[in-house]
Amino acid sequence: MSCFIVPLAQAVATTLSRKMSEKNNKNSQNVWIQQLPKLELMLWGGAAMLIVDHILSGEVSWQYPFFTALTEAGGVQIMLKEMLTVGVPMSLIVTALWAGYVVMKRRLA
Repeated sequence: MSCFIVPLAQAVATTLSRKMSEKNNKNSQNVWIQQLPKLELMLWGGAAMLIVDHILSGEVSWQYPFFTALTEAGGVQIMLKEMLTVGVPMSLIVTALWAGYVVMKRRLA
C-alpha cells in the first residue's frame, strides 16, 4: 500500500540531482549524467503506475488518512515494513536496470 513512496522519493531526488548537475555542468560528457533523464522516466512512470494500482485496489483513498493501513492500529509499522521490503528492492532493481542500460550503451558507442 505504500511501496510507491520509495521510488517516488527517488524520482524527486533524481530530478533535483539532474537539474543541479545541468546547471553546474552545461556541457558534461559524463554518460551517467546524460542518462539521468532515462532513470527519471523509469522512476516517475513506475511510481505513477503503482499509485494508480493502489487507488484502483482501494489501498489508497482520496480522504484522510489516504492510506487504508493507517485506519487500523499498527498501520505505520505495516507501511514502513512494506516500504522497506517492497519499495526499496523495487527502487534498487530499477536503478540496477538503468545502470545496466548505461553500461551497455557505453560499450556499444
